[in-house]
Amino acid sequence: MLTLDFHPTGRHFLQIPGPSPVPDRILRAMSLPTIDHRGPEFAVLGKRVLSGIQQIFQTRHPVVIYPASGTGAWEAALCNVLSPGDTVVMYETGHFASLWQKMATRLGLKTEFLGLPGIEGWRRGVQADQIEKRLKADTQHQIKAVCVVHNETSTGVTSDIKAVRKAIDAAKHPALLLVDSISGLASAEYKHDAWGVDVTVSGSQKGLMLPPGISFNALSPKALEASKTARLPKAFWAWDEMVEMNKTGYFPYTPNTNLLYGLAEACDMLLDPQQGGLDAVFARHLRWAEGVRAAVRAWGLEIQCADPAVYSPVLTGVMTPEGIDADTVRKIIYERFDLSLGTGLGKVKGRMFRIGHLGDCNDLTLMAALSGCEMGLKLAGVKLAGSGVHPAMEYFAGHPAPVALQKAA
Repeated sequence: MLTLDFHPTGRHFLQIPGPSPVPDRILRAMSLPTIDHRGPEFAVLGKRVLSGIQQIFQTRHPVVIYPASGTGAWEAALCNVLSPGDTVVMYETGHFASLWQKMATRLGLKTEFLGLPGIEGWRRGVQADQIEKRLKADTQHQIKAVCVVHNETSTGVTSDIKAVRKAIDAAKHPALLLVDSISGLASAEYKHDAWGVDVTVSGSQKGLMLPPGISFNALSPKALEASKTARLPKAFWAWDEMVEMNKTGYFPYTPNTNLLYGLAEACDMLLDPQQGGLDAVFARHLRWAEGVRAAVRAWGLEIQCADPAVYSPVLTGVMTPEGIDADTVRKIIYERFDLSLGTGLGKVKGRMFRIGHLGDCNDLTLMAALSGCEMGLKLAGVKLAGSGVHPAMEYFAGHPAPVALQKAA
């Protein structure tokens, strides 16, 4: 018999920056009976989720839904608009930007990887001026796309996508803008249409509060036009059949029906006008992030993101002092306090851990997580400048949530 819950008492604290905890409302929605994905009931569900996810992306244009991880949506974004040998400029802000660049290379694209040198590039957001300079030098318009990560999950940096769009426009360059907002969507402000993005990639397991298994491509008219002549091989990932069938609420493949139930519920929760809609969701995450950072500052530890202007509202990366292995700290915290934290990835492996503050969360959830972190850091031998728990409590108490709890009656 598979052991499904090995936590002896209470609930496990899942404070990684995704997959994030799944709310009971969504779990209940996912438990509904599976229906015929070619029957009339499904068309109602299909139209509902397609409309809802457009509102989450803040777009009037099609959003393609795949039964896949975010990695699949990365590939879909590239292969639908590009041809073998095309040149793509990608910007390195962390581990996931690096993985996307690796994928593009394996697909037969020529990639140019811009960024600041060494670890410094993983502590700051996209430098839009570098992109503008490179595009201005490309007078023959050999570069076909610019790919950037909105919220870099490995480092806790949220880049300014509007600045990237402005840079492309200032260079008077026709390159497409492709953005990974896998961890940013539904947690950090994001406007696909208003910011001039051509393809936005996202996934279900972060701000949407679903299990892994659904991913998205939000499209622009320019991207759809480019897809008509793109020659990278594609079959399952192709947009054309999906966009056409989606008009009636159906899909050309067998969709993940029960995850779509959950997606419909997630859209209802995030867009609920009585709870303030998306603006309240973004404000909530900004507030949680500031409370967590108050604790990290009081501990006397460095925040992985070195530029306060691009601090992520989704997660905070905490750098451990020289000689202290961050994964050892995480192991102590997990084993002693049943709290999972994100590991450092790539260049920062062992040098930092990540506290997720996104999705189905509240003040007391974060206070428990910060208490576990503080106890674990002390047990690991880290000399803290002071308690971070009290500054976090003071911040949350002194800055009440903008939307009050719903009345019981």
